[in-house]
Amino acid sequence: MNPQVWPGNPYHLGAKWDGQGTNFALYSENATTVELCFFDRQNQETRIPLTEVQNYVWHAYLPGIMPGQRYGYRVDGVYDPEEGHRFNVNKLLIDPYAKALDGEIGFGEPIFGYVWEDEDEDISFSELDSAHLVPKAVVVDESFDWEGDKPLDIPEHETIIYELHVKGFTKLHPDIPEDLRGTFAGLAHPSTIVYLKSLGITAIELMPIHHFLSQPGHLVEKDLTNYWGYDSISYLAPFSGYCATKTPQDQVKEFKAMVKALHQEGIEVIMDVVYNHTGEGNHFGPTLSLRGIDNATYYRVVEEDPRYYMDFTGCGNSLNLKHPQVMKLIMDSLRYWVLEMHVDGFRFDLAAALARELLEVDCLATFFDIIHQDPVLSNIKLIAEPWDIGEDGYHVGKFPVLWSEWNGRYRDTVRNFWRGEKSILAEFAYRVTGSSDLYQDNGRTPSASINFITAHDGFTLNDLVSYNHKHNDANGEENKDGEQFNHSWNCGEEGDSKDPEVLSLRNQQRRNFLVTLMLSQGVPMLTAGDEIGRTQKGNNNAFCQDNEISWVDWSLEHKNAELLKFVRDLIDLRHQHPVFRRRKWFQGQDIHGSGVSDIGWFNPDGFVTAETQWNLGFAKAIALFLNGQEIPLKDQQGQRVVDNSFLLFFNAHYEAIEFVIPESLGKQDWIMVIDTTQSRLLESGKRYRHDVSIKVEARSLVVLKTTN
Repeated sequence: MNPQVWPGNPYHLGAKWDGQGTNFALYSENATTVELCFFDRQNQETRIPLTEVQNYVWHAYLPGIMPGQRYGYRVDGVYDPEEGHRFNVNKLLIDPYAKALDGEIGFGEPIFGYVWEDEDEDISFSELDSAHLVPKAVVVDESFDWEGDKPLDIPEHETIIYELHVKGFTKLHPDIPEDLRGTFAGLAHPSTIVYLKSLGITAIELMPIHHFLSQPGHLVEKDLTNYWGYDSISYLAPFSGYCATKTPQDQVKEFKAMVKALHQEGIEVIMDVVYNHTGEGNHFGPTLSLRGIDNATYYRVVEEDPRYYMDFTGCGNSLNLKHPQVMKLIMDSLRYWVLEMHVDGFRFDLAAALARELLEVDCLATFFDIIHQDPVLSNIKLIAEPWDIGEDGYHVGKFPVLWSEWNGRYRDTVRNFWRGEKSILAEFAYRVTGSSDLYQDNGRTPSASINFITAHDGFTLNDLVSYNHKHNDANGEENKDGEQFNHSWNCGEEGDSKDPEVLSLRNQQRRNFLVTLMLSQGVPMLTAGDEIGRTQKGNNNAFCQDNEISWVDWSLEHKNAELLKFVRDLIDLRHQHPVFRRRKWFQGQDIHGSGVSDIGWFNPDGFVTAETQWNLGFAKAIALFLNGQEIPLKDQQGQRVVDNSFLLFFNAHYEAIEFVIPESLGKQDWIMVIDTTQSRLLESGKRYRHDVSIKVEARSLVVLKTTN
């Protein structure tokens, strides 16, 4: 192979095919030479020196290079880890702007820049060639017939998020062809979409799908893999392991086809993205891409000792967002997934790390300022995981406008309330009404709170009510990994049980959690499989379990059909009633002249909850009134929105409690729509006069609505 080489253009970064040839461009400030490496089908390598450099961008245009061409880079320069430089021309490097990759990263000594056995450890220099273990970037044809696909722009207050893993969700699905299971194409299969649509969710949140390091050394030794994918290695390429296509240049088209199919059924796609660190890890990690391209530019090294990395994530390194090229890489990646791949939003893993311009978290940092003014990114769904593991890293409620947050305080408060822990009613009240104490003062709305009971990280809903302690022995870390404080309760017996009373209580507790979640103000997030009772057998950190522990067991769809119907009907109830998805905060006062305020809190005796009661730790029961006549919301035609009013009776006490319908609510009659002691919503529930009391069983929730 002896291709023509023209000077080309420093923009765009990456490989850009124009129909006649391909332009290649790579950013490196400290490199002394850069070689573009082509690979044929027999993996024979051709190296092409890049001699054109402009603004630290090494570039060339090669006529005749077509989609499907596999390539990588070899970058040379100073190898001096103690000064922060780790150039090693023996290592094939992945283009940070690659749109597709052929293969996955293999594990072995050649992918490391140093010699394993050397006494100088990571500052030694490896001469082993890594090309056979590193996936090759692929030139792609980005054209695609979207057939008029446009953003769905589902309002945040109408959004219901469903968090899922691309592989785990479809791997065991009996109605999906085997060759499509565990792939983007499998997620786009009609049987998958029919299920998602029947559930009533409006958005799926995909766990990481950027190409990631699936075989880090510490897991290979245990015969485990990086299942969750929180070790990105390429920010513009979908993970090749989730692609059904056997033709690497078609990976982009497969992802686009999935998004288009979901959009056609009214389902948005949100990506879980990991821009806080990469899979290259700490100073003992492999050299796969950014480390070898320009370590001192792309990573935050310790100023006093650049051999080491700043680590705010617990994963070994942190990207250097203080550098404009690193910021550009992230912004280019985000815009690519929105403009070219049509995704609808992002959930940012450990987002507090992105705000660390120095050491402290500044939520008005450059990253957030840039997104705020960006005409593309400022108009999509932006969700922060508002913490990292660094000092002062917990920042729930502190992100700027435009951002929603995973509300960890909601999760912990609701878990503790229903397991009967001593808790403050005021905290519970704030959480179920949108967490105004966290989000109101900085101009945000209730939709800033992404409410969740479970997520991929931690117990499933089934395990939350079945285990007091984590059981992570399969992870090979002597059960030392994973969260210690789960705020869970096993209902009287640890793990599997045949006791009918224990099983009945567990089912009831699951319904308590689900009803609380779906009827709270804010945006609810359901974890895939919770609606059918998925279990991980007490494993609360299944990041390395690419097997039946993590995959959704679809036989549960039939075994737990009652639970599935309950969840579907519950989500439908939320969709039907705007009083549960207000766009604005409660005011606690009469708005439209009905004489009754928009919200009310009452004791079981029907009297208004006194100020002195809000901070009593032993209080376990309270009633919540939501006034459907006092919704500060207009529809798309500007008409006032009016709904039924609702009464929610929460009883987390271990004994039944009589709740009196408050006399102050007037002489309207009520119908019971939910009683969590029952396995289904009450389609023809009992009617109650305004002057009666209702027995609410121990650890249960009753929901009433007005009959008019």
